[in-house]
Amino acid sequence: MYINRRNSGLTLIEVMATVAIISVLAAGVLPLSQMMYKRTKELELRNNLRIIRTALDKHEELVDQGVVPKNTNSGYPESLEVLVNGVDLKEAVDEKKKFLRRIPKDPMTENGEWGLRAYADNSDSTIWGGQDVYDVYSLSDRQAIDGTYYKEW
Repeated sequence: MYINRRNSGLTLIEVMATVAIISVLAAGVLPLSQMMYKRTKELELRNNLRIIRTALDKHEELVDQGVVPKNTNSGYPESLEVLVNGVDLKEAVDEKKKFLRRIPKDPMTENGEWGLRAYADNSDSTIWGGQDVYDVYSLSDRQAIDGTYYKEW
């Protein structure tokens, strides 16, 4: 049986064309995957902010209703840990109301820490007054897909 060895491989042009096609496809997929990763992180940030802010508002609402004792002038908790550890209820003996199972992490920062604002602080303040926790914000200086900064959310 005779085998023609000249026709048994790929030519350099065929290999170059294949590499060029794969490169073009990879160049299109890479930015798309980076955008999807960033969008996922942004959704996680929005969700975590919503969870913490809802818990803060619920704490303040129960203080206003008189169910939870008022420990600060504003009715907001002294720290985020209070939301996890719970607060004693006025009417019930040895019963605590917990608002969070854990404090969600900031997905935009490496350490996952939040910036805090007190009730007496300005709405754009980056220095926490320390009296209570009225609001949280991301400590990231990066820009979101929509052009806003994460710390402004």
